[in-house]
Amino acid sequence: MITRDEVLHIAKLAKLKLSEDEVELFQEQLGRILEYFKQLERLDTEHVPPMKHVLNVHTVLRADEPRSSVSAEEALKNAPKRRDNYFVVPKVVEKT
Repeated sequence: MITRDEVLHIAKLAKLKLSEDEVELFQEQLGRILEYFKQLERLDTEHVPPMKHVLNVHTVLRADEPRSSVSAEEALKNAPKRRDNYFVVPKVVEKT
């Protein structure tokens, strides 16, 4: 079982403020999750081969082949604003 202090520590790391009801709820839920992991640890997986994905998937992307690229002039011909060979865009970073 996970303790109340552990839930509060996790909440602090995640920068969450929890009500007392939420602390109790998460204490129960996280406790059940940890119990499930304990069950999984008891499984014998010695003869189970490692896998990347639970499904047999393969890439559906095209082959990566070299080809000529677009010139800077062609890429920028419809740009609303440009400076030299670059797009000019509004600043989107805000100070906090």
